[in-house]
Amino acid sequence: MAFKEIKASELNFNPFDKIGKQWMLITAGDEKGYNTMTASWGFMGVMWGKNVMETVIRQSRYTLEFVEKNELFTVSFYSEEQKNALKFCGAHSGRDCDKAKETGLTPLFIDGTAAFEEAEMIFICKKIYTQDMDVNALAEEHRHWYADGDVHKAVMGEIVKVLVKE
Repeated sequence: MAFKEIKASELNFNPFDKIGKQWMLITAGDEKGYNTMTASWGFMGVMWGKNVMETVIRQSRYTLEFVEKNELFTVSFYSEEQKNALKFCGAHSGRDCDKAKETGLTPLFIDGTAAFEEAEMIFICKKIYTQDMDVNALAEEHRHWYADGDVHKAVMGEIVKVLVKE
């Protein structure tokens, strides 16, 4: 499948729907090894004069290992037809299975990072900031999300390229 590059300023979607309802895959690595995970929490905006995407990844997630050791990662969005694949990628660890093989997703290696050909939109992001969340800094009403101690790491990436399916 072919993709074309567009400018981030050409994006026209509701991020609350795109991220929170349609979900996304966070992917990092390259041809030698990569992993992906489903996410429905994240942010888009401007920071330090850059268009950015921020994701949060729990410490226990295999994908975090790939994000931490690579400069680039991708955030990609899919049609409703791929919802079962995204459910699978969110419920299974790449430590235990080959998610691409199990879901039928086709790895796409571009600009030194990984995504999938089935995506409708791909953000290639350059990691510019990471931080472990401090549960003690959270409002009391949100601390229940971390009762098991598996906190998120915030990962902010500069959006260096936006690709949309042609």
